[in-house]
Amino acid sequence: MSDSATGDAGGTTGDPARATDDAGQVKDAASQVTSAVGRATGAVDEVTDAVDTATVAANEVAGAVGQSAVGAGDGTRAVRAGLPEPVKHEPTLPGPVFAAHFHLPGDPTGPYAYGRDENPTWTLLERAVGELEAPGEDGAETLVFASGMAAISAVLFSQLRTGDVCVLPDDGYQALPLVRAQLEAYGIEVRTAPTGGDAQLDLLDGARLLWIETPSNPGLDVCDIRRLAEAAHACGALVAVDNTLATPLGQRPLELGADFSVASGTKQLTGHGDVLLGYVVGRNAEAMTAVRRWRKIVGAIPGPMEAWLAHRSIATLQMRVDRQSATALAVAEALRERPEVTGLRYPGLPGDPSHEIAARQMRRFGCVVSFTLPTRERADRFLDALRLVDDATSFGGVRSTAERRGRWGGDAVAEGFIRLSVGAEDPEDLVTDVLRALDASAA
Repeated sequence: MSDSATGDAGGTTGDPARATDDAGQVKDAASQVTSAVGRATGAVDEVTDAVDTATVAANEVAGAVGQSAVGAGDGTRAVRAGLPEPVKHEPTLPGPVFAAHFHLPGDPTGPYAYGRDENPTWTLLERAVGELEAPGEDGAETLVFASGMAAISAVLFSQLRTGDVCVLPDDGYQALPLVRAQLEAYGIEVRTAPTGGDAQLDLLDGARLLWIETPSNPGLDVCDIRRLAEAAHACGALVAVDNTLATPLGQRPLELGADFSVASGTKQLTGHGDVLLGYVVGRNAEAMTAVRRWRKIVGAIPGPMEAWLAHRSIATLQMRVDRQSATALAVAEALRERPEVTGLRYPGLPGDPSHEIAARQMRRFGCVVSFTLPTRERADRFLDALRLVDDATSFGGVRSTAERRGRWGGDAVAEGFIRLSVGAEDPEDLVTDVLRALDASAA
């Protein structure tokens, strides 16, 4: 073996010209590879430059779209609200982010650290709600909550202290008396007056916060938000408006002077009866910091799945609201002709006590119609005879619901009072069903 190896080595050593030639070929090949790599690198650089150019162009287009969206119609805004910038191969609306914690090396900087404080799915939903409630207002902030009552509580209990005065409606949402009792237990003075006739104006002296609910639930009275807000601010009070029944497509309280717009997203905002959600939108940075701190302390946060479902549902809000509002007016007009119906209320109905004010500050009048039948028994028979309307509480869903509101207690309504939430059924079918049920309930 050593002789063979020596012989081979000797053969190589003995032919230097051949070795030199081989080395030259290797050098040439290496040069060709280097040249090819250089050309490939140049091509990559060209591609990179092209991508950069395209990205800049895309960002310019996205910016233009974002700017034009401020003046867009309600349908366009609802469909596009809160969507992230488009990224190739990514979904247009990213799925829910399920995370209790996030990677966080080093100092705790950046938006996402712990799931009780922030979540990317909330961020998109909050952006969407803000674009509907306060389009074009960079200073407005939105926070989402686990329910409408969580949002209501966050505003009231973050802004009020022992010795403060709060003015509430006495004909508002059924849970407000419970809130009043808790406020009073904390040493906060609570004054109440009806929504109609702007009666809360007389109670503002020395108040820290005015709470407005318009249209009121379930009586559908309306007050003048701008007038009340101006008077409250003159007295040094903050103003919060429960915008649940109107939705941001019906009215925008911040544009009318309110400091907070608060709502249950459980109702028409999401519209499918499958999500509990609430939100607060405000333009006062200090006040909203207190609301955010309250959410952190109490932990009244929405789940990521609920937040994602809510954002998905907002895309159809304008179509649902327009259909439901038009049908609600048709139902109200039909009920107006029935002799057994009294106390009919719908803000969009000409002749309604609230219609004049509602027409000044509302762009759509909502999906709820209320009225009274002569007796509790007649109301129960009516509800039982309905075929296209579910006997259920809540309102704003795509399937019509109705209930005898007095069954819960707590509302100052007659035993035969009906709250009817109009869904997305064909108007002719729904009107026919309501009138047929009225006929059947007379027997």
